[in-house]
Amino acid sequence: MEYKVLQPERRGSLLLVTINRPESLNALNTAFFNEMDYLIANDANDSSLSAIVITGIGKAFVAGADIAEMVNKSSEEAEAFSIRGQATFRSISTTAVPVIAAINGFALGGGLELALACDFRIASSNAKFGQPEVNLGLIPGYAGTQRLPRLVGMGDALFMLTTGEMLTAADALRIGLVQKVTEPELLMEEVFRIAAVIASKGPDAVKLVKFVTRQGYQVSLAQGSQLEAQSFGQLFGKQGTEGMKAFLEKRKPQW
Repeated sequence: MEYKVLQPERRGSLLLVTINRPESLNALNTAFFNEMDYLIANDANDSSLSAIVITGIGKAFVAGADIAEMVNKSSEEAEAFSIRGQATFRSISTTAVPVIAAINGFALGGGLELALACDFRIASSNAKFGQPEVNLGLIPGYAGTQRLPRLVGMGDALFMLTTGEMLTAADALRIGLVQKVTEPELLMEEVFRIAAVIASKGPDAVKLVKFVTRQGYQVSLAQGSQLEAQSFGQLFGKQGTEGMKAFLEKRKPQW
């Protein structure tokens, strides 16, 4: 595929994906979803990959969905557009490797929903966050009403969803919406540092811990614990054994 919205760049075991629609503050359109679906299907599950970073070009991560594309949709077309976006974001959240959102500016509406689909979020201190759909007489369509309260709690989620007010990076950090805040010029350096830390760990363990944590969050404690035990056992005789031997022998593991 010829990418027009996304700029994928492989950096060793890291895949950097930059959204490049600065003229619309990187607003999400059909081309974005087509390209992201293709990228996830063809590149995101490469066995040599250790992490994916998603960011935006210019002064926005993503400032929302493309309103010009949505405005004339019928109710049925809008529902299908919502379902399509939810499926794309679900594919991001279920990739084998961790997906990091590097939030360089505005993360609003569909942009915040994209960030929520990632595994964790690192933000620039000048980033702004919000679900302003009610300002347009709408609600989020890409599972924002579902992911946001699961991440930050019902009170903070409903505050954001019903007021449409924007949060600062400091507010986002306080409620757990992002995990770290950096100075703008240090954002990508810090994100790449975190990605390198992940790449240094046991690759099978990183993939399994993401899978078990996400799957376990959707089932009972007993079911999740059983899945953890099964996955824990899978690593013995493999990378887990190598890691333990390396620890005892005071050497670096050979993954």
